[in-house]
Amino acid sequence: MAIPQAESHRARARPPVVRRVRLRQLLRVTSIAGGIQFGWALQLSLLTPYVQELGIPHAWASVIWLCGPLSGLVVQPLVGHMSDRCTSRFGRRRPFIFTGASLICFSVLIIGHSADIGWLLGDRGNTRPRAIGVFVFGFWILDVANNMTQGPCRALLADLTGKDHRRTRVANAYFSLFMAVGNILGFATGAFSKWFKVFPFTVTSACNVDCANLKSAFYLDIVFMVITAYLSITAAQESPLCLSDRSTPIAEDVSGQSSHAQEAFLWELFGTFRYFPWPVWTILLVTALNWIGWFPFLLFDTDWMGREIYGGKPNEGQNYNIGVRTGAFALMLNSVFLGVTSLFMERLCRKWGAGFIWGISNILMALCFLAMLITSYVANHIGYLGHDLPPHGIVIAAIVIFAVLGVPLAITYSVPYALISSRIEPLGLGQGLSMGVLNLAIVIPQVILSLGSGPWDQLFGGGNSPAFAIGGLAAFAGGLVAILGIPRSGAQKPMALP
Repeated sequence: MAIPQAESHRARARPPVVRRVRLRQLLRVTSIAGGIQFGWALQLSLLTPYVQELGIPHAWASVIWLCGPLSGLVVQPLVGHMSDRCTSRFGRRRPFIFTGASLICFSVLIIGHSADIGWLLGDRGNTRPRAIGVFVFGFWILDVANNMTQGPCRALLADLTGKDHRRTRVANAYFSLFMAVGNILGFATGAFSKWFKVFPFTVTSACNVDCANLKSAFYLDIVFMVITAYLSITAAQESPLCLSDRSTPIAEDVSGQSSHAQEAFLWELFGTFRYFPWPVWTILLVTALNWIGWFPFLLFDTDWMGREIYGGKPNEGQNYNIGVRTGAFALMLNSVFLGVTSLFMERLCRKWGAGFIWGISNILMALCFLAMLITSYVANHIGYLGHDLPPHGIVIAAIVIFAVLGVPLAITYSVPYALISSRIEPLGLGQGLSMGVLNLAIVIPQVILSLGSGPWDQLFGGGNSPAFAIGGLAAFAGGLVAILGIPRSGAQKPMALP
């Protein structure tokens, strides 16, 4: 039976019309990326070594990171779906951004104090199972919070820029720029080894100097997160979504007939896949290959520096810790390259095409991973590992590789989001759900790599090089697909649904 015209209007969901937003306002809105990425930088530089210090073997350290992609697989699409329909008087995206930012602050307090909590619960000795349990609990909350925050942030940018694809690219470039700023500050914080002197109360019976440095760094993370979240939320100025003025999402009317607003979320997400044109599938494929390359690096970058360049092991001497701090410094330079590349992103994409730039960046990433493998091979055959600090040439080579990787990382943080936003928008999907669709292409490879990279590396002697080799091959394949499969002209749009 047909729904009366008045009722069908009430059942529809159309985002409010947004006036053209000034670039200065977009800059403030994207500032929260700096706060989020500050915490990510601390995670990436310090937490893999930290979990090994708690007693988790290297072969299983990657499994701890499984919570990130698993939570991203469900949380980000779900939050995107909910934010598309949120009718809060504070707007559609801001309530989720505020909740996510609050959970980030709460979770890093748990992680920073995991050793102390484990001690209170009875941990003694080198292996601390209770501290590991507390750490994993806090880490899961942190990854849920990160996914709860990042999806609505990206969707908010798409809301504010509307159908202006150039402005969408600029907004995502701003987002990438602030990610670079957060990375620089976060990695610089992770590289500094004297925070325990600034916050002397962080050193306890359960928490040594290295643990105290991590705890202190997370205190700074909370301060930075609060500041950037405030700047972003107050600048957004969202209009509430009116229940009487809503448009029909794509999966609620796929057969041409009206359906209930309570359509199952998973059906709405996966039911849209059959309508995707080839350019959308190409973007998702390149994204998946891209992250098969990135995830091993982001997971094991400082561990690689500590083990394969400095020849150390967790809890055995100082070489490993020196290598981890050197890796954090190198990642700070990586973020400088990321930030500079972000400033030129829109101009590069306009001149050469987003797909071509993305493809070249993937090939550059593959070459960097090849250089890492060569550096590891040379370091292993010089003969200093386990006896002395590495020669300056080896250290400089490793730092340069990390720095250059900032260029493709900037493109990874920007181009795919702008591409998916412009190509899915004509299909009638909400921007929150479209970010969730792209996130599936990111997290599914991460789930596979989280389960397999540690044992895979252990199979070849316990180093990180095998995972980097797989990552390099995937990045090279992704580069070829992007160059050949994504048109240089950004004008091509997917066909609208019937």
